[in-house]
Amino acid sequence: MSITQDAKAALMKDYATKDGDTGSPEVQVAILTSRISNLTEHFKTHAKDNHSRRGLLKLVAQRRKLLDYLRGKDEARYQDLIKRLSLRR
Repeated sequence: MSITQDAKAALMKDYATKDGDTGSPEVQVAILTSRISNLTEHFKTHAKDNHSRRGLLKLVAQRRKLLDYLRGKDEARYQDLIKRLSLRR
């Protein structure tokens, strides 16, 4: 359900705004998106796992907050990120 350290490092490298960047909204949203997609796949076989579903909803809300923050701070970075991650909006 969580992502491996290698996958997380690859996401940090791809979405980093500068060298050594681990905390920018782009990196955080990319990691959350990966975790959300993993959980979504998990629910295809475990439909009644309500405890994990609650965690999924929390992850989605956290990603939404970060995207709202990024949209208010820099619209161009927001548009680029949602295009790169193939998110709606």
